[in-house]
Amino acid sequence: MIQQQTVVNVLDNSGAKKAKCIKVLGGYKKKNSFLGDTIVVSIKELRNKSKKTSKVKKGEVYKALVLKTKSKQFNKDGSLSFFSSNCVCLVNKQNKPIGSRILGPVSRKLKKKKHTKIFNISTGII
Repeated sequence: MIQQQTVVNVLDNSGAKKAKCIKVLGGYKKKNSFLGDTIVVSIKELRNKSKKTSKVKKGEVYKALVLKTKSKQFNKDGSLSFFSSNCVCLVNKQNKPIGSRILGPVSRKLKKKKHTKIFNISTGII
């Protein structure tokens, strides 16, 4: 569950390390976002090695897709899934990822929510 003012990790190689959620998109009075939802973020911290070659800059505003949340979620088969941190992937206006790869596994639910490009460039599947 990600809401406004939540600091999240960025999992792609766009150059950002941490971002802060500004707004949850997807409806009137929507306060929380879950796996596969789109949020608006502001870049707070860049990766050390890529400050000069980064595709993003500190303080800029981007859309992001939620890949992992700390809150527990129940699957259809009754099993429980949760991650250790809140993570997002930066996307452009056409909902295509800014980075060329995702550094970590993503959930299988993203494929059902029509995010196949992000699902394909990830390193693993949970």
